[in-house]
Amino acid sequence: MPWFEDIKIGSRLELGSHTFTAEEIIAYARKYDPQYFHVDEEAAKAGPFGGLTASGWHTSATWMKLMIATRQDAKEPPDADGRVPPSGGPSPGFLDMKWPVPVRPGDTISYSSEVIEKIDMKTRPEWGIVRSRNIGVNQRGETVLSFIGQGLVQRRQARQK
Repeated sequence: MPWFEDIKIGSRLELGSHTFTAEEIIAYARKYDPQYFHVDEEAAKAGPFGGLTASGWHTSATWMKLMIATRQDAKEPPDADGRVPPSGGPSPGFLDMKWPVPVRPGDTISYSSEVIEKIDMKTRPEWGIVRSRNIGVNQRGETVLSFIGQGLVQRRQARQK
């Protein structure tokens, strides 16, 4: 990940795709979101989605896995001073998370992230916050996941107060 100063609003990352299987959906849900429409194919047929669906948390966790893999694959070389750019910092949380269309077994979700805002931190001049619009789209072009992510990113030089 580049330094805060080097990140451009509008820059976009394609994070990759993942195909969800019934077995994976059920295994994840049994452990983290054991609602009947995520864990029981037969009972799910009578549920609100008419069949088995992935937990929204599962689709979000898959986004996270692909985001980290993309960051690791795109490690920045040291700058002119020999300093290695940051690998990304903690997140103060997500905004406006939505799962508008259910993910079903066999769906392939493609994930992307686009920088939409940079925020100076008053209390931590050596850091900034980068906000990104993150989406997951299925093979039919339907958005299945959307949220604004926020991450702390180190500055090359601390901002003057």
